[in-house]
Amino acid sequence: MDMSTESILVILLVGIVAGWLAGKVVRGAGFGLLGDLVVGIAGAFVASWLFPKLGVHIGSGIGQSIVYSMLGAIILLVVFRLIRRI
Repeated sequence: MDMSTESILVILLVGIVAGWLAGKVVRGAGFGLLGDLVVGIAGAFVASWLFPKLGVHIGSGIGQSIVYSMLGAIILLVVFRLIRRI
């Protein structure tokens, strides 16, 4: 996967917003503001790689990036929540 510097910056910024939103959606599973932001950034990278490979296309432009990143962050928060319970 070849990404430009601009793409990486957009993913980072959108990931921060998505992590905050995911922390609000998945209450009780968050890791605090900083942890949620890190999970959001990780979710943004995972989602920007995984969803296009799966053929999932939701919207376009920055809206698509926010939705992908938020879904990726929510998935990661839920997985971390399940792991934390074990």
